[in-house]
Amino acid sequence: MTMLGNCSQNNTSEQKQDLNLANLDTTVAPGADFYQYATGGWQKANPIPDEYSRYGTFDKLREENQKQIKELIEELSKKNNAFGSNAQKVSDLYKMGIDSVKLNAEGAAPIRPFLEEIAAANTEKEIIRLIAKIGKYASNPFFGFYVGPDDKNSSMNIAQLAQSGIGLGDREYYLADDEHSKMLRDEYRKLINTQFKNAGYSDADAAKASSVVMKIETELAESHITKEMRRLPELNYHKYLVSELNEKVAPFDWAYYLEEVGAANADSINVSQVEPVRRAIQLIHTEPIDHIKDYLSWKVINSAANFLSDEFVNANFEFYGKKMSGSKELRPRWKRSIDAVNSALGEAVGQLYVEKYFPPQAKDRMLQLVENLKTSLGERIDNLEWMSDTTKSKAHEKLAAFIVKIGYPDKWKDYTPLEIKEDSYWANMMRAAEYEYNDMIKDLNKPVDKTKWYMTPQTVNAYYNPSSNEICFPAGILQPPFFYMNGDDAINYGGIGVVIGHEMTHGFDDQGRKFDKEGNLTDWWTPTDASRFDERAKVLVDFYDNIVVIDTVHANGTFTLGENIADQGGLQIAYNAFLKTEQAKQNKKIDGFTPAQRFFLSYALLWAGNVRDEEILRLTKIDPHSLGKWRVNGALPHIDAWYEAFDIKETDPMYVPKEQRVAIW
Repeated sequence: MTMLGNCSQNNTSEQKQDLNLANLDTTVAPGADFYQYATGGWQKANPIPDEYSRYGTFDKLREENQKQIKELIEELSKKNNAFGSNAQKVSDLYKMGIDSVKLNAEGAAPIRPFLEEIAAANTEKEIIRLIAKIGKYASNPFFGFYVGPDDKNSSMNIAQLAQSGIGLGDREYYLADDEHSKMLRDEYRKLINTQFKNAGYSDADAAKASSVVMKIETELAESHITKEMRRLPELNYHKYLVSELNEKVAPFDWAYYLEEVGAANADSINVSQVEPVRRAIQLIHTEPIDHIKDYLSWKVINSAANFLSDEFVNANFEFYGKKMSGSKELRPRWKRSIDAVNSALGEAVGQLYVEKYFPPQAKDRMLQLVENLKTSLGERIDNLEWMSDTTKSKAHEKLAAFIVKIGYPDKWKDYTPLEIKEDSYWANMMRAAEYEYNDMIKDLNKPVDKTKWYMTPQTVNAYYNPSSNEICFPAGILQPPFFYMNGDDAINYGGIGVVIGHEMTHGFDDQGRKFDKEGNLTDWWTPTDASRFDERAKVLVDFYDNIVVIDTVHANGTFTLGENIADQGGLQIAYNAFLKTEQAKQNKKIDGFTPAQRFFLSYALLWAGNVRDEEILRLTKIDPHSLGKWRVNGALPHIDAWYEAFDIKETDPMYVPKEQRVAIW
């Protein structure tokens, strides 16, 4: 990752950071296609590498991040690291990932004991034990179990069940009638068939298993709640006593299942999606046991594939990489190994990363920006003409209660229980998954730890968590084009300022607004204000529904509503805060652009990128964020200041009449 202009921590202050005007395409008018105008040069200079299905500013930063982490790990590997130390675990796991000779010699051997254990099962009780066991180290079979905050008592962790068990990511892939979805189903069947053969099954048994897996996953998908319905938290909360589960959900050996997942002491459980869990249990009861064993075997094979020999990895890439996403080339082994180490030992890597690459002064500047943005959001709440004073007062309480996390955690994870040994790459990844599972299960019935981080410090991203009412900005995102340690206010407020405002707005989007200042799912709005909010949100839904992303495929305004509200709010809040700066008041041009213009150019650059057609289709189906182009061309037409900054006229293609612009936050 290029940390603050490729400077080390010691010489960061010596280099001024600025917008690169080569990123623009000035052959296009701002009011015709602002995304192309502001990022066309970047797109031309950064074609999609064959290993990517899309390539944008996030990906470019992650790539630099990987190079830095590789250097850190290679430095560790030269040392005599004590067994059991984080350094030993990080360096040894990485070595296993890049040892192609060992991986290819092992073939399917690392997963054979697990497949044999599944094959030996003969009773439903044994199947239940395997479902619980496999869910600890592989993708959840049938339904998911986890421990997390109680939506209506956010200070306590409770057991939770949720729909799960499908390998294609979304129910629509199994049910949609379009040619692309049919093609993907056919290719998925081929993948299952190939991987069973790679695991040592005969042609006939592999063919049977692929049919069985597809049948079970399709039946699970048919009962799944749609992604749009999952956005409504009140419809995904069904807390029952364990003693009620047989009656309220489905007859099942709940006591044995909960004992096997490590939750024997749970007295109540939230079943997020009741019908899908009910249907999954019905399948467990009624499917022939041999069918269930094929399905469970697939969960193991598919979860392990990327950590086995090349025949498994290549088959996986042919489907998930090429067919689903449009990538042309498998990513280099070292990059895949870095990802695995980040996944298994994220905070151990993060601790090394921040020591070397994260300047303390970046945290100080971010804290000041966050305070300025909080002030700005408070002012905008006060000025909302559609909201009553009663709801405004509650909104201010929630804003004041935000927990802010910047850079890295105050306390690091303890990886002492996790052993990285010289048996197999998959065995180590499995132990890492079990370590995370055990780390989660120990929180059952315990108070929520508000200091816990849900992203590693090296992650190029940010988040808002409604259950703890917190915003988090890891060290990885605190660099250009998001954060300019030595840049002017315009580009910082247009970059990381909008990101901060975006995460804050999530606390007040269509989902976040349903949680109070403590993170509890409760209605703190007056009915009239809630109705007015929904009216405004509907305008945004309709606007994005009308966007054609490719061919005849439209954006999904309902599914992306929360992110679109956050983009719109983030822009408004950050711009309002920027107006208070000396730069905005002086209004002096830099490189021919006013401060306001630089603000919006900086924002657009966050989403610069190229994306393959296959990935456009996949992301439109599974990603709650709008595509990068529409985070610019969809958001800015609703921002009055953008029209003023670039003198956008009624005759410009992107012009939206003022009375039709969305005004929420």
